[in-house]
Amino acid sequence: MSALPYTRFELLRTLRNRRFFILSLGFPVVLYFLIAGPQRSNHDLLGSGIPAPLYYMVGMVAFGTMSAMLSSGARIATERAAGWTRQLRISPLSPRSYFRAKVLTAYLMALLSMAVLYVCGASLGVHLPAEEWLKMTALIVIGLAPFAALGIVLGHLLTPDSIGPAMGGGVALLAFVGGTWFPLTSHSVLYSVAQFVPSYWLVQASHVALGGKAWDAKGWLVVIGWTVVLAALARRAYRRDTARL
Repeated sequence: MSALPYTRFELLRTLRNRRFFILSLGFPVVLYFLIAGPQRSNHDLLGSGIPAPLYYMVGMVAFGTMSAMLSSGARIATERAAGWTRQLRISPLSPRSYFRAKVLTAYLMALLSMAVLYVCGASLGVHLPAEEWLKMTALIVIGLAPFAALGIVLGHLLTPDSIGPAMGGGVALLAFVGGTWFPLTSHSVLYSVAQFVPSYWLVQASHVALGGKAWDAKGWLVVIGWTVVLAALARRAYRRDTARL
């Protein structure tokens, strides 16, 4: 199987999985309206200077897109158990094409989740210039890179039975530490830890929508550093896994 047909196959397979598709998009939407709906008139959430609908919109985008990016791991674990990875290994498909297809599929789900939540945010009064929407989206897309690599790592290390709890618990923990549910108070222990977690900088992307600086040098270093490390681990996990086939 060559690169282009395999990528097309991955994209179509994801879109045809209706149950996964609906749950992946629907769960963050329900949470958003439950949390942000009662606070739609709050324009300074806990002194952050960010309107509640905007803050929680980006928070749910972080939550939903992290889940979407890690979902590639569940598909990889299932493929390994079914022997599909063995078939790919003996095909002309290169490891680079394999990784590219997995990342593109994860980003497809993430972008769909993002678009749906943007519409939900607009319904609660989030109004931004087109330029600010684009800046915020670009920053979020960049911030998702380490999670794309993490999904591949988990898929090649865990079994289909164990990856579900690992993904659910991992996303919940990352969302909590990243400040998805509430702005983090400066000088607190949680805030100090969050500075080194990529999910925190996903949520901070909302600042650029208000004309502020979303990421400082530390933010870029954290996102790039996690991406490089996890990408290396993904390559190692893939090679180790396929070497046994």
